[in-house]
Amino acid sequence: MAPGSIADRRELIDSGRRTPTESDHHARWDSDRGGATVLGCVAVTALIAVTLMIAQVGAVVVARHRVQAAADLGALAAAGALVAGTEVACAEAEEVVHLMSSGMRGCEVAEWDAVITAEGNVPIGLFGHRSVRAVARAGPLTDQQ
Repeated sequence: MAPGSIADRRELIDSGRRTPTESDHHARWDSDRGGATVLGCVAVTALIAVTLMIAQVGAVVVARHRVQAAADLGALAAAGALVAGTEVACAEAEEVVHLMSSGMRGCEVAEWDAVITAEGNVPIGLFGHRSVRAVARAGPLTDQQ
C-alpha cells in the first residue's frame, strides 16, 4: 500500500487519529488562542509601571515635605537666635537644617525676620537624583491695621 492511500486513511479514522492537513497548520497561526494571555501580561506590566511611577512621585512629595520642615525649623531657630547676631542666627539655622538631613542654601536676615532656604536630594530610581528646595520665613508678627 502506498502512503496516503484510502486504506491508510480509513485506518487513521478508525484509530481516532488524523493527520494534520495544510488548513490545520494555518488555523493554528490564524486563531486567537492565547491572545488573552498576552493581553493579560501586557496589562499587568502596564499596571506595575504605573504603580512604580506613582510611588516615585510619592517619594518626591515626601522629600519635599521633609525639606520644608527643615527650612521651617531652621527659620524658627534663626529667629530665636537673632538677639545674638546675624552670624549666630544663621549658624543655628544651619545646624538645625543639617540635623534634619538637609542642606542649607541660604540665610537672609532683614531686621527681625529670618529667611532660610533648605535643599535636599531625592533618589528617584532610574531617573537618578533630583533636588528639592524649600523656603521658610520666621519673625515677629507686625501689627497691620
